[in-house]
Amino acid sequence: MQNYTVETEIMNDGSLIIKGLPFQSGDKVEVIIRSHKHGKKKGTCYPLRGKHIRYNDPFGSVAQEDWETLK
Repeated sequence: MQNYTVETEIMNDGSLIIKGLPFQSGDKVEVIIRSHKHGKKKGTCYPLRGKHIRYNDPFGSVAQEDWETLK
């Protein structure tokens, strides 16, 4: 079995046209259609990507008052 992949868009009327397939007339083929997530807004998976990060006290203690051994 020979696999062939092509990416295209669905027309407004819901039809799909694929031209230039590398098969002969009369060949039996199986068609599998998968949606491709290109239409998704960029950055929705990683909302903090590209945002500036500021550390007020990067080397300071975190929750020091919660440690019982230091009391």
